[in-house]
Order: sequence, then C-alpha cells, then structure tokens
Amino acid sequence: MFNGLFGWLSSDIGIDLGTANTLVYVKDQGIVLREPS
Repeated sequence: MFNGLFGWLSSDIGIDLGTANTLVYVKDQGIVLREPS
C-alpha cells in the first residue's frame, strides 16, 4: 500500500526547502505554494 502511495507522491509533487522560499510544485499545475522560509 505505502509503495503505491509514495510512488504517486514522488512523481507528482516536488518540494524545495533549500532556498529563501519554500516552493511546492505539482505536476501539470506548476508552483502551487511559494512562501518565505
């Protein structure tokens, strides 16, 4: 069950915590969240 769930998340969502802003990118939607860290 968890392999399917985490496999789906890893291919469709990206989170960048390494910059001054926290970015959340969703496949086919682009950046959906951009907030100061």
